[in-house]
Amino acid sequence: MSRQVQGYVYLALAMLTVGSTVIASKLIASSLPPFSATALRFAIAFPVLLLLMWATGARLPRFSRHDRLILIIQAGAGSVGYTTLLISGLSLTSAADAGVIIGTLPVVSAAISILLLRERPQRALLLAVALATAGVLSIACTPDAAGGSLAGNALIFCAVVCEGLFILLNKRLKTEVAPLALSTLMAGIGFIVAAIPAIFEAPFADGISASAVAAVGYYAVVPTVGGFLLWYAGAERVSGTEAALFTALAPVSAVMLAFIILGEPVGLSQIAGMACVLAAVLGLAFAGSRSAKLAGER
Repeated sequence: MSRQVQGYVYLALAMLTVGSTVIASKLIASSLPPFSATALRFAIAFPVLLLLMWATGARLPRFSRHDRLILIIQAGAGSVGYTTLLISGLSLTSAADAGVIIGTLPVVSAAISILLLRERPQRALLLAVALATAGVLSIACTPDAAGGSLAGNALIFCAVVCEGLFILLNKRLKTEVAPLALSTLMAGIGFIVAAIPAIFEAPFADGISASAVAAVGYYAVVPTVGGFLLWYAGAERVSGTEAALFTALAPVSAVMLAFIILGEPVGLSQIAGMACVLAAVLGLAFAGSRSAKLAGER
């Protein structure tokens, strides 16, 4: 197996774990409050990531006051905000709908850059935003088709916006941080941020199902740690454009796993939405590839 093909396999498995977070969050939402589940997720993931840092000899850089503030906001939005909103949304809507909406992340991130960084949008990006919007509307306009909910879908989209803000804030860091160190910081700070409101949720008041605890453990170890390792192992073997294309597998895996594991029906609205989101992400990636090629020719 060539190095490039190995990269493809690693990236595909990484996106499979990303899609599986939707299924895990659906199981968690059945009996665990969102902040308690988030705090438990990071309590499990943080020591594992610390161990990986020790094993690889990774070190934390010195941060300025500006960067410390950015890191706290990042953890609040991308780590805690994303997870709690995802779990809250999945207590109301179907995993299939959530999978489609989460697939809009690359497009939402690009749109946030336009709105907040005043970046000039390219025609391809505007088309991608339109396609992604059509994909979300296709399920938002028929929220009851497969156990969905308009309020739940809105919470899932807010989770995507939080993750988009995380990506944007990462560009605001003045200190260069290695991916493993950043993931470890996000888990540690995320635990502290989530633990404070978790105290008031009384998570043990109504009992916790074994499946919810197992889902938190899976979320903490497989997607959070394993997904990180798989993604960066794959990304170092292929080009950035090729890696970006694989993000389109996340919504597909989420919808398929919702059908296989949870037995959720997949209707025409989800299929149409997934097709629009896939077209948006793939178009965005190809446009980026073309721009990079033209820049190289100059």
